This record gives sequence, structure tokens and C-alpha cells, in this order.
Amino acid sequence: MACGLCESDGGELLWRGEQCRVVHVDEAGYPGCCRVIWNSHIAEMTDLTAAERNDFMRVVFEVEAGLRALLDPDKINLASLGNLTPHLHWHVIPRYRSDPHFPNPIWGTQLREGSAIPAEVAALQRALAERLSRL
Repeated sequence: MACGLCESDGGELLWRGEQCRVVHVDEAGYPGCCRVIWNSHIAEMTDLTAAERNDFMRVVFEVEAGLRALLDPDKINLASLGNLTPHLHWHVIPRYRSDPHFPNPIWGTQLREGSAIPAEVAALQRALAERLSRL
């Protein structure tokens, strides 16, 4: 079975460590949307050792902290679904009360037009990559 997250980075690569990577995702209306992706193909958090889980979540939390500092969202959504892509990854999504889907999930029913925030994506990617380089 082919896996899109094994065959490609899964987005614009911001940082890669030995065990996982962080990518910026081109999600219409959500310029701050990122994924933290486990590098090898596994499906569940419990497939990792306790130390690997701790390291992985440290990266997820650093992405969350970086997005909060850079974008000042009303909320951050963390999601690990993997129903369509059973390769371990976390979505880290800055949310705003005025975004197209709020309070619904970004994959739910759209309630209004527009973008979550007006963000200069290249500058956001550089700033987040710089923050992650300190891991």
C-alpha cells in the first residue's frame, strides 16, 4: 500500500530530526497549519517507545508554542487522526473565532468565507523553522 507521507515530506519542510519532521501545509484559509510527522511508517502512538513518544510530543508542543507566539490565535487545535493516511502524524492548527469553520473542525462545515488570518506565509515558515532549529 502506497503512503503519501513515506513518499514525500507531506508539505513544505520546515525542520527534520532523526525521528520526525515538521511541515507547513497549504490548507486553504489556514496559513498557519502544520503537521508533525513521524519519519518511519507506523500508525499509532503506542507503536513508539515511551522515550520516542516523549520526544515526538516535545516537537508537537514546540510547534504549538511557536504558532502561538508568532500568530496569537484564539485557540490551537491538535489532531492525530490518520483514518485516510495511517502514518503517525499530528496536525497543529491555529484557530480564530473569525476563521471559516470556527467553532467547527477545519474539515467540518464551513460557516463563513475568508481566511483564518492574513499571514505572510514565507515569513511564518522562516520564523517557525528558526525556532525549531533550536531543538
